[in-house]
Amino acid sequence: MTPSARKAISIWLLFTALCVFGMIVLGGLTRLTESGLSIVHWKPFTGTLPPMTVEAWQAEFEAYRTSPQYTQVNFGMTLEEFKGIFWLEYLHRLAGRAIGFVFLLPFLWFAARKQLTKPLSFKLAGLFLLGGLQGVIGWYMVKSGLIDVPSVSPYRLALHLGTAFVLLGALIWVALDLRKDEKMLAETTPLPRWVLNSVIALNIIIFVQVLLGALVAGLDAGLAYNTFPLMDGHWVPNGLYVMEPAWRNHFENVTMVQFQHRIGAYITTFAIVAFVVAVWKQTHKVTIGSRLKRYLMLLSAALVVQMALGIMTLLGGVPIMLASKHQAVAALLFAIAIGMWHHIRSFSMKERQI
Repeated sequence: MTPSARKAISIWLLFTALCVFGMIVLGGLTRLTESGLSIVHWKPFTGTLPPMTVEAWQAEFEAYRTSPQYTQVNFGMTLEEFKGIFWLEYLHRLAGRAIGFVFLLPFLWFAARKQLTKPLSFKLAGLFLLGGLQGVIGWYMVKSGLIDVPSVSPYRLALHLGTAFVLLGALIWVALDLRKDEKMLAETTPLPRWVLNSVIALNIIIFVQVLLGALVAGLDAGLAYNTFPLMDGHWVPNGLYVMEPAWRNHFENVTMVQFQHRIGAYITTFAIVAFVVAVWKQTHKVTIGSRLKRYLMLLSAALVVQMALGIMTLLGGVPIMLASKHQAVAALLFAIAIGMWHHIRSFSMKERQI
């Protein structure tokens, strides 16, 4: 593969990752505005166009009026009001289809020009299938809110968001594989093994915190205790284990779900600060390079912004724009951590080669 082809494929994958990032933000807005249940059917191939006539709009509205969200939450909603929630969910689904084409068409073009190695072709095919699976999981999530209760399953929401983050991370990882700077690696001292192990653990912690946040969103647990740092006047609130069996509390108990998300935030903050300080101290022992220093600074800055947004979102009673920014910065924090993991892994591989 030529250097120009590697660069072009990498740019395409990073652009696709940016599109997935935008999709995560749009999906969060769809949920926050309770627009996600406005379209009660899934037509992945024939549902590209919105209703174009008065009759088509009326048919769409009549289908929505059979849903639990209409009968239990929005009873009496007019057609014009329905259009307000319809368009955001429609754009969300349309964006998902568009990302599919953003990925598929260049993939076929590069393949036709024989610019893909066999291992890379398998990776790209896997990414495309993961993107398609994400669409199926999205409908699986929406369907859970169309039966009896006018809200989606928090389990399915966590699965949907978690898969989106995995897709985002995988796109970044493969793109960075194509952009390895051999000159930079040659000029940088190999890092100790504990640095790689630590950054892997850090990525796991951030990802778990994302899933805990999805549970909070799925249960609207952020609306339950709007004080900080205490919950109902306590560091450890009452009512953590009121469900049977006990494990259900960690996924379905509003008090427990918000509490563990707070604890997760403390753990994530401590882990990032400890990691940044420990790696920065290595500068007098090894040459860690300007790129890793930038990663450390970006990670620290994203953490500060995320902490501020989380507290403001909680104290404000989960306003839509603040909550959306909170989710967006979570995705940004994860993307930075993935990039840093890949960067540090390159040094570890160099160390093994030496």
